[in-house]
Amino acid sequence: MIKVKVILSAVALLCVGLAAQAQDVKIGYTNVEFIMDLMPEMEQIASDIKDYETQLQTTMQLKGEDFQRQVQSYQQSMNSMTEDARAAKEKELTDLNASLEKMRSDSQVSYQRKLGELLSPVQNKVINAINAVAAENNYTHIFAESAGQSPVLLYTKEEDKFTELVLAKLGLEMPAAPAGN
Repeated sequence: MIKVKVILSAVALLCVGLAAQAQDVKIGYTNVEFIMDLMPEMEQIASDIKDYETQLQTTMQLKGEDFQRQVQSYQQSMNSMTEDARAAKEKELTDLNASLEKMRSDSQVSYQRKLGELLSPVQNKVINAINAVAAENNYTHIFAESAGQSPVLLYTKEEDKFTELVLAKLGLEMPAAPAGN
C-alpha cells in the first residue's frame, strides 16, 4: 500500500511539474499574407510587377507575331521553293518555335524571380516585426495561417490578438470589419 502511495505521489509531482512548464508556453498565430497586403509598399510592388508582366507579355506577343508572319510567308511560297530550301525554312521555323517556347518558359521564371525580389524586403520587414512582437509579448510559438488552408494551430485564446500587435508595430491600422460580422 505504501508503494502505491509513493508511486501516486511521484506521478502527481510529475504532473504538477509538467503543468508548471506548460504555463510558460504562449502560442500565437498570424496571417502573414494579410499583414503584407496591408503594407503601403504593396501598392508600388503591385504596380511594378504589373508593368514587368506587361513588358514580358509585349515582348512575347511581338515575337509570336513575327513567328506567325514567317509561317504565313513560308506557306505562301512553299510551293515555289526547292526541296532543300523548303527543308531549310522548315528547320528555321522549328528552331524559331523552340526559341519562342524557351522564351515563354524563361519569362515565367523571370517573373517569379522579379516578384521574389520585390517582395523580399516587405517579407523581411514583416518577419522582423513578428519576431519583435513575439519577444516583447513573451510568445514562445507563432504559427502562420496559410491562404486557402486551415491554420496549423488548432486552438488559441480569443484575446491573443497577435496580428493586431504586429500591425501596430509596423504602424498600420487594422481595417474595420464589414458590417454583420
